[in-house]
Amino acid sequence: MAESSVCFVLEKLASIFEKEVNLFRGVREEAVYLRGELERVKAFLRTADVLQETDEELKVWVRQVRDIAHEAEDVLDEFALLQEHDHDRDHGYGIYGSLRRLGCCIKNAKASYRIGSELQAINSRVKEIGEVHRRLCHKFNKADDGAGNTWQDRRGDALLLDKYDLVGLDEPKSQLVGWLLEGSSGREVVSVAGMGGMGKTTLAKQVYDDPEVKKHFKVRAWITVNRSFKFGDLLRDMVQQLFKAIRRQVPQMVTNMNNNQLKTTIKELLQKRRYLIVLDDVWNLNEWNAIKYALPNNDCGSRIMLTTRKSDVATTAAGVLSEGKAYDLKPLPLSESWDLFCRKAFQHNKCPPHLEEICNYILRKCEGLPLAIVAISGVLATKDIRRLDEWDVVARSLGAEIEGNDKLNDLKKVLSLSFNDLPYFLKSCFLYLSIFPEDHLIERMRLIRLWVAEGFIEAKEGKTLEEVGEDYLQELLNRSLMQVATTTPDGRVKTCRIHDLLREIIISKSRDQNFTTILKEQSLQWSERVRRLSIHGTLQNVHPNRSVSQLRSLFMFGVTEQPSIPRLFPSGFKLLNVLDFQNSPLEKFPVEVVDLYYLKYLSLRETKVQTVPRSIGKLKNLETLDLKHSKVKELPVEILKLHRLRHLLVYLHEFESYEHFHSKNGFKVMPNIGVLQALQKLCFVEVNQDGRTIIRELGKLNQLRRLGLLKLRKEDGEALCSSIEKLTNLCALSIASVKEDEIIDLQHLSSPPLFLQRLYMRGRLDALPYWIPMLPSLVRLSLKWSKLKDDPLIYLQHIPNLVQLELLQAFVGDRLCFRAYGFGKLKILTLDKLDELRCIEVEKGAMACLEKLTIQRCKLLENVPSGIEHLTELKVLEFSNMPVDLMKTICTDGKDNSKVLHIPELYSTYWREGGWEVYSIESMMDGEYCPLPNNPFSDELQTRWKSWK
Repeated sequence: MAESSVCFVLEKLASIFEKEVNLFRGVREEAVYLRGELERVKAFLRTADVLQETDEELKVWVRQVRDIAHEAEDVLDEFALLQEHDHDRDHGYGIYGSLRRLGCCIKNAKASYRIGSELQAINSRVKEIGEVHRRLCHKFNKADDGAGNTWQDRRGDALLLDKYDLVGLDEPKSQLVGWLLEGSSGREVVSVAGMGGMGKTTLAKQVYDDPEVKKHFKVRAWITVNRSFKFGDLLRDMVQQLFKAIRRQVPQMVTNMNNNQLKTTIKELLQKRRYLIVLDDVWNLNEWNAIKYALPNNDCGSRIMLTTRKSDVATTAAGVLSEGKAYDLKPLPLSESWDLFCRKAFQHNKCPPHLEEICNYILRKCEGLPLAIVAISGVLATKDIRRLDEWDVVARSLGAEIEGNDKLNDLKKVLSLSFNDLPYFLKSCFLYLSIFPEDHLIERMRLIRLWVAEGFIEAKEGKTLEEVGEDYLQELLNRSLMQVATTTPDGRVKTCRIHDLLREIIISKSRDQNFTTILKEQSLQWSERVRRLSIHGTLQNVHPNRSVSQLRSLFMFGVTEQPSIPRLFPSGFKLLNVLDFQNSPLEKFPVEVVDLYYLKYLSLRETKVQTVPRSIGKLKNLETLDLKHSKVKELPVEILKLHRLRHLLVYLHEFESYEHFHSKNGFKVMPNIGVLQALQKLCFVEVNQDGRTIIRELGKLNQLRRLGLLKLRKEDGEALCSSIEKLTNLCALSIASVKEDEIIDLQHLSSPPLFLQRLYMRGRLDALPYWIPMLPSLVRLSLKWSKLKDDPLIYLQHIPNLVQLELLQAFVGDRLCFRAYGFGKLKILTLDKLDELRCIEVEKGAMACLEKLTIQRCKLLENVPSGIEHLTELKVLEFSNMPVDLMKTICTDGKDNSKVLHIPELYSTYWREGGWEVYSIESMMDGEYCPLPNNPFSDELQTRWKSWK
């Protein structure tokens, strides 16, 4: 982590020198010296970040380097701020202007002298750590071989467990044994992936030792790879195991063989034999690629099984040069977690009733992670079961227990190992997750925009910073350090989360490295120089007398009090980059923020703010302005001064009823919006006034990825088509007409937007735009209030990648037919308020991948879709506000009951008094309405409907 801090300083120094900033004598020399020294220590920091876990002296040195880097960054930012203020200042003309210029020169000279003195003091400390650096390099020049991996000595315990200690492995073991014994005669790879502590090694060893597996594979070898492996030693170990397996003595020459000779020997030994090789703990594809060519594809039914924490390693290894399979090892279910917990905590006895609540809480924190359950229950086994307070202390302070209890040392190291393996830029991104409260679902785009604002994302040619951020997020998911919580129908990550125990680890690391300070009801003492402050639940623990002058980021989660920056932080924070007040009870725009020159991210989402001051034009570095679901409906013209603005989100869902056409409010935009050339997301613009002028301006925003337009008129169609043709990066387009019967005219488009993935249209269509079926990237299409006379399915059925289709009052005919082999990738289909619809036909082979079908408010539909039995992948069939007579046809003894028996989930929902009620089909018989009790699907439906509308 110190490496990232040093990198930030070096980037700022480079920027100063590149811009040829006018540095006073002394300041330049100090800056040049600082850059040189930091570049010298940077290379060692990558190793030191891992080695510090086992060496206290090194840990102190890394902390000193990090503190120096933070101080240097602050000094350089203050200097840049001084330069900017001097550049922007208007001194006027005449004698008074001359006097003001002279006064500013004197003031700047004093400030520059102070900055030069501060840099000089920093460089004095840099010299001291430079001497320590040279000594540490000498001390650790031979330590790389096993650094950070001493825990591996205990890792072998997973191979020695008794069967009685194993829980939840029967099903995965059976699956893996089947994969090994069955399949083709060619060589296949079977991968097991999961986060650290999930039990991958234990599972693989149970499969490896299975009697049927032993009988089937006469030649077997177990190879532990891990992070510190030496390729030659690994190959040599494999050769020795193989010779032993075939009952031949290992030749003495093996000791002196080079890697190529060892690989040749392995290949010769295995060439005509059916073998099983287990590669345990593979960390990256380079390790797999270095080994795989030594293992021949000998057409004998040989198998390779590997375990890894990284899902991309698992899937790639299983799919390259073989027809293999990848198994994603899941957490233990609650019942088996409880069984394992009680075995360890109570020596196979039952949990005493008075401890059940605490034990259930601790078990929820473990989230089915076997290593965590075993380790923490082992700690609890030493507690007196009569002392409720002892157990409560462990439950309330799991983070401190993991950090300080020797019995949890292995758990900490296993969970920390994945963190230590991260490159420095991903370490910053991962530690950043500590700002979010426990069990918080982290919005994907919110997180990526925050990473960008913090400067964590490294620019890559041909990609936007947000696209690089997507890669970073995917890498953390691949490494099992984050978990996908929800996805969109087309498979994009919507929200993600972090395992509770991993969160405890990174909170501890964040605190140690002064990365983030978390303030909640039972908070520890603040660090001396807070850089990121995340306030959870209450403002009562914010001490107004504390200096936060070096604060870079401020967050509030679940705060119920009215936040006031002057009252909470009277000394101010002029270097702030991020201010996130999302979902706080803020009523007025905090005018203090307009003086925050470095502010890049400002979120007032879901607040009660109504107006934005004209002074917002002073925020020249602002990249994200998020006013979504606030009460802002208009922005001042000064917003056009924010030339670095990348994301402008200003809209509000006003849900009155599910039939409401105007359910979304946007904002009025200024006619020359085209000057904001950096914009990537612009939602939602109301274009009913000066529509064509505004729409033509939008064509200048060639970086736009997502665009939302409201209150469109028919006469705006030609200008809109012209602008869409220029927006070659557009991925998502949302259009709504000014009123329900206003025609949207999009027939003037000469070339379709090839990268468009999501298209939402709300309003009347004379005909389906001809170019929609020509969109190769389209995955989601929503047509609402279109009132098409011709069957749209004829034109839409061959869109190659369409995954989700929504039709709401989109068609006025009485029959829809899904033809054979149409909609080949469609997974979700919604048919809503098709008032004339009487018949739906599904031909065999149509919608072969459909998983969810929703039919609602089609009042004349009397039967379930004809041919619904052909939809073999259908998992959910949902009827909403449909006639009771139709429901009776699929009840027990109903004429269509047999057609829907293959569908696992069948619901009938009704909108009543502002909420959803979910019914079982059987309860609808004879007009009886019995809502299902405690059905979580009801809440999910209501949330989904509101967000969808």
